[in-house]
Amino acid sequence: MDNYPISSHSLEKFYYINGKQLGQHYKDHLSDYKKWDQKAHADKWMLFPCNLGTHLSIDETSLSNGELYTIVTNKAAKGKKGALVAMIEGTNSDKVIEILEQIPRNQRSEVQEVTLDMANCMRRIVIHCFPNASRVIDRFHVQKLAYDALQEMRIAHRWDAINEETEAIQQARYQEEKFIPFRFENGDTKKQLLARSRYLLFKSPEKWSDSQKIRAQILFAQYPDLKKAHSLTHSLRMIFSKKMIKAVAYTRLARWYNEVSECNFKSFNTISATIYSHYQEILNFFDHRSTNASAESFNAKLKAFRATLRGVSDINFFLFRVAKIYA
Repeated sequence: MDNYPISSHSLEKFYYINGKQLGQHYKDHLSDYKKWDQKAHADKWMLFPCNLGTHLSIDETSLSNGELYTIVTNKAAKGKKGALVAMIEGTNSDKVIEILEQIPRNQRSEVQEVTLDMANCMRRIVIHCFPNASRVIDRFHVQKLAYDALQEMRIAHRWDAINEETEAIQQARYQEEKFIPFRFENGDTKKQLLARSRYLLFKSPEKWSDSQKIRAQILFAQYPDLKKAHSLTHSLRMIFSKKMIKAVAYTRLARWYNEVSECNFKSFNTISATIYSHYQEILNFFDHRSTNASAESFNAKLKAFRATLRGVSDINFFLFRVAKIYA
């Protein structure tokens, strides 16, 4: 053998492993996938009653081709093994309730708290399946509604600025003149000012850079309604950021609601109606400051796992591997 050294080409061939074949071999022989007790219905639902804890999260996620799944996770597992309680196809509350009710009622009655978003289907699931649990609407979903309302106002002003500039360009062309747009002291045109203000409106004033402070000063001078709307979003964030007892939070949230009503901003109608309808579940946040971050983190892990596999070709086998890792 010493007289016949192995070429680099032979070594490459010798050490080459066909990933597709290895994956298929794991599926067919190395794993216990064929004996998996949930294989027959995994694409419709998976249930792991032994992972049920006292503090849960419920959320929805998309696995492949836009298909949604409702996922219930145990917060105590911190996104690791034992985190997955149930994974059910779709968001139809009746269907999800039917599957979750396979867990004995006395076991479900021990659940003390469930965090969720503001979807009515999720709320109904929790009410029916976990009757003794406190429902906590995620604070970040509430804040996002306020940010969305603020950005909707900014975008409306931006479209007005775009239309105004388009008309000015056409007028200059008609008069055979060169169009020179008005620029503010920082060099922005009105259209640019509104476009470039997007990110600063998400921040607190103390986090603005020097250029953002100048831009914000110009923006709020031109559009006082955006200044007021930004103040509303900031004050809502501060209500959730500061530690306070539930009664104090209730008073501050009520004042904030009245302030929104007085402003009469059309884009804020959705959040004011939401707070009016779900104020008790929103206020439950101040009991233990629980959020749905664990569910969002779990969804991100699923999407990262899916990306690693470059998509999902066999949904049942994919869910088997998810169950192996998280259930």
